Amino acid sequence: MKGQQSDSHWGRLQGQQGTVMVETLVVIPFVLVFALGILEFGALFWERQLMQGGVRDAARYLSRCNPAFSSCSITVARNIAFYGNPTGTGALRLADWHRDDQLTVSAPFPPATTGSVTVTGSFTYQGSPLVSALRLPPILVSYASTQRYIGW
Repeated sequence: MKGQQSDSHWGRLQGQQGTVMVETLVVIPFVLVFALGILEFGALFWERQLMQGGVRDAARYLSRCNPAFSSCSITVARNIAFYGNPTGTGALRLADWHRDDQLTVSAPFPPATTGSVTVTGSFTYQGSPLVSALRLPPILVSYASTQRYIGW
C-alpha cells in the first residue's frame, strides 16, 4: 500500500513539471514593469529634489542679500539655482533646467524690510526612453519657496 501511494504521488508531480516555468513566464512581465516603474518614479523624485534645492538656495540668497553692502542681483540668484554657485560655471543641477522662464522671482528686489521673497521654479520631466516609448505625457514639476527678507 505504501508503494502505491508513492507511485501515485510521483504521477501527480510528473504532470506539474512545466507549471513552474509557465507561472514564471506569466509573472516576470508584471514584476519587470513594477521594477521599472519604481526606478522611473525614483528618477522623477530625484530631479524634483535637485530643482527644489536650487529654488530654496536662490530664495535664501535673495532674502539675505542687502544691496547696500554687496552687489546682489537676480542673475546671481539664477546662477545659484541652476548651477549651485554664484558664477554660473560647472554642470547644471538638471540637464534641462536652465532657461529664464523656468525660474521666476515674484517680489521686487530688494523687497521692503518687512516683505518676503518668493522664487518659483518649474521644469518638464521627460522621463526615460521607456516613458517615451510608451508615449506617456511629460510631467510638469514646479516648486515655490518663500522666505522672509532679512537683508543682512
